[in-house]
Amino acid sequence: MLLQQAARCLTPLISRIGGLNTIDSLLRPLGAVQGFATLKDVTPQEKEKLSQIRNIGISAHIDSGKTTLTERILYYTGRIKDIHEVKGRDGVGAKMDHMELEREKGITIQSAATYCRWQSNQINIIDTPGHVDFTIEVERSLRVLDGAILVLCGVGGVQSQSITVDRQMKRYNVPRLVFINKLDRMGSNPWRVIAAAREKLKLNAAAVQLPIGLEEHHKGVVDLVTRKAFVFEGPRGDKVSEVPVPEDMKSEMEAKRSELVERVSEVDDEVAELYLGEQPVTPDVLKAGIRRAVIGQKFQPVFMGSAFKNKGVQLLLDGVRDYLPAPTEVANTALDTKAGAEEPFTLPCSPSGPFVGLAFKLEEGRYGQLTYLRVYSGKIAKGDYITSTNTGKRVRVPRLVRMHSDEMEDISEASAGDIVAIFGVDCASGETFTDGSVKYAMSSIRVPEPVLSLALIPKASDQMANFMRALQRFTKEDPTFRVATNAETGEIIISGMGELHLEIYVERMRREYKVECEVGKPKVSFRETIRQRADFNYLHKKQSGGSGQFGRVIGYLEPLDEVPGASSSGGPDMEPFVFKNALVGTNIPPEFHNAIEKGFREAANSGALIGAPVEGVRVVLTDGQSHAVDSNELAFRVAAVNAFRQAYAAASPLILEPVMKVEITVPSEFQGTVMGDLNRRKGVIMDSTTQGDDAVIMAEVPLNNMFGYSTVLRSNTQGKGEFTMEYAHHAQVTKELQDDLTTNYARTAKAAASA
Repeated sequence: MLLQQAARCLTPLISRIGGLNTIDSLLRPLGAVQGFATLKDVTPQEKEKLSQIRNIGISAHIDSGKTTLTERILYYTGRIKDIHEVKGRDGVGAKMDHMELEREKGITIQSAATYCRWQSNQINIIDTPGHVDFTIEVERSLRVLDGAILVLCGVGGVQSQSITVDRQMKRYNVPRLVFINKLDRMGSNPWRVIAAAREKLKLNAAAVQLPIGLEEHHKGVVDLVTRKAFVFEGPRGDKVSEVPVPEDMKSEMEAKRSELVERVSEVDDEVAELYLGEQPVTPDVLKAGIRRAVIGQKFQPVFMGSAFKNKGVQLLLDGVRDYLPAPTEVANTALDTKAGAEEPFTLPCSPSGPFVGLAFKLEEGRYGQLTYLRVYSGKIAKGDYITSTNTGKRVRVPRLVRMHSDEMEDISEASAGDIVAIFGVDCASGETFTDGSVKYAMSSIRVPEPVLSLALIPKASDQMANFMRALQRFTKEDPTFRVATNAETGEIIISGMGELHLEIYVERMRREYKVECEVGKPKVSFRETIRQRADFNYLHKKQSGGSGQFGRVIGYLEPLDEVPGASSSGGPDMEPFVFKNALVGTNIPPEFHNAIEKGFREAANSGALIGAPVEGVRVVLTDGQSHAVDSNELAFRVAAVNAFRQAYAAASPLILEPVMKVEITVPSEFQGTVMGDLNRRKGVIMDSTTQGDDAVIMAEVPLNNMFGYSTVLRSNTQGKGEFTMEYAHHAQVTKELQDDLTTNYARTAKAAASA
């Protein structure tokens, strides 16, 4: 009974879609007509003002020190008065980890925004999670930023999530600096990290600093651009003192500076001219060359320090000011959606242009929905009316705030280049807002597909209302968190990016909504595909007095060219489904073509083997037959569904399972035990390297075999091992597993039918 009640409540949540609000569009002011506003170039005065703004993100692998670094930045810029540590060891916790769960676990779960001033510059900062389960937080943050700091651990170097984050930065064309952190730790080696960044991330990276001492001897850096040395003194590193370059470091300084100049000369003509002419490259010329190369994404300068020991942070802030772009120096691509077309163009970051902003993140705040907004053009003020390009809905902005983690500062106006938040605007993540005079859309944020599912139900029926509210809020805030109902069992299924992702949401339900849930066994997101071509020729004919149903479809299914498991990019391996209309003549009237495509797509949502989505299939419609009286859309849709099922059985179908890229770090003495366990889990060892006394094992393992692995790893390594994993691709399951899955599916379906 409880399951049925939940399913009924969930239906509107799953099926709700936005539509054009025609009344609002009719009531728009007459002046706000399409094409009324004209784009203006940024004026010199606007350019001067915007040159002082930096919109940056801080991203890295888990436990590389992102939040610790952000805490120091806020302290040195005077934004906070005291330094607090991650995990809330002092009972307070880091400013940017404001959720209770974040402080308990010592990880960042949600991206958090803040702003500060460094000398004459305003810096808007977004601190993002490092755990792959919360990758959407990184994805949508990078979409709206102009530059980023990629933090690498001085000991761990380039790790699995470092590669993912760097790939995301490249996807959104984000210029970046590299900060090698934790140089105070035993085994730190910045030169090994730079070599790994060049090899694994394919970065044109070179050091702009030289560390003065490593491990417990680390006390400062030498600036290779200016040939000056700096040490950080005082209990919190507040005092930055210039000191003479140590005599034993002068030759190394010149060698590393020559390497820096050579790297920059490869991508900057002005520096190249001096370098090839063997003329001295002055600090100002080199600094300008580095800036041009960074903004052009041809070079990544490497800074060094230890955020935890308060070293190197102030000089990194100087690097943000000197090398990362202002909003006017980044090309923002928008789409002009007028007349149904999507024409891409570059949107000038001009405060005097038409208002255009992107809602990139939603939160349920104390006063209703909080929408984070990046302003790309024009101005927005409290009380203004803004229009959603996606739905056509026109809404008023009742409150405009600037965020500082979980604190807010009310402002009256924001202009191009700002990152702000608005209250009281009901919208979805990724919506574009304008002032109504234009119909522009900023290119959307990529949302990865979930890889893990759980069955969920509240323990008590009186908690159902809160349970539904929690699901509604979480699905709105997080595009990677999906909710569905199992049509056969009536169970509510939540899907996400991993065990930790779903575990956090179950825990948030308990804490924030007082809902205790029964959690089923995790289920992986299997898919189905085919191996060979199969023809179909299906006639749907039904006569029951009066007009009947008649529709025949003829054609074939074939596998797409892509091979399952061929992808290593972390994204989907292949297109899920392709429909090709190869009809010649009018055997099937054109008005039924859409219904046929809908029927095939509907059938592909649930394969015959285990009811999983079918991907990597092309359906080609070559011929058919219709009846002047009995043919209709329903008849052809039913014919398409049954034709797909008829051909699918003959196309040698198979099941695909998600395979995870796993990186395991263990003391070398446990390497054999861990590799043996991975082999038992049907894992494939891709690489094995050593870092000091540790072994780093890279493997690809089916997700279905990774449940509970953290407990096993701790047991096998006396608690000293750690691992991270992220989705790699889908691959074919073994014959034994396919037989088990199909048998269980048939048994469940039979039981559901007889119930």
